Amino acid sequence: MSDTILVTGFGEFGVHKRNASWEAVKLLPDSIDGISIVKKEIPVVYNVVDSVVPALWKELKPLLVIHVGVSSYASKLTIEKCAYRTGYVKCDAQGNTHCSGQSKCSNEDCIYTAIDTEAICEHLNNTGNVKFCTSCNAGRYLCEYIYYMSLSIDKSKCLFVHVPPINEPYSTEQMAKALEDLIKCCVKCQYQELENVCSTL
Repeated sequence: MSDTILVTGFGEFGVHKRNASWEAVKLLPDSIDGISIVKKEIPVVYNVVDSVVPALWKELKPLLVIHVGVSSYASKLTIEKCAYRTGYVKCDAQGNTHCSGQSKCSNEDCIYTAIDTEAICEHLNNTGNVKFCTSCNAGRYLCEYIYYMSLSIDKSKCLFVHVPPINEPYSTEQMAKALEDLIKCCVKCQYQELENVCSTL
């Protein structure tokens, strides 16, 4: 079993000169419950995602992958349930559109994470000060694109979380702590093979 968790945040784009996702991710500790946390900043660029994400999966063979992005529409930390293959027509941070508007890593129109997002969301809302919700619309931009790619590699080990902009309403420190709590919950629910652990957290 791998002893590594990969957590990614995105770099700057548009109005997000300090991307809340990377600002929160980089504050995570280097290990959680004895598991190494590898933190990577990913440029908001389609061809970088195409090359970097599969390489990280291959290199790290991670126990869990959590991608984090920012959404101006989010007021809570939003756990995305799924990602779609098509619809990627918006320009990336370099002004380029995706060559085909669709991911080529799978032929499935939509892939859902196998992680129990509702149980995790309920637990975190009952135990923490930062509020979570779930969503089935990750936005058809780089956030959803990177999620679809990772889900196509292993949907049992992958989540995507949208965070609000900094201080709207949460500080980077609050969001980092909430992400840490999310990681701990995912490890307990998915990878320690404890019977009915989610219902007893």
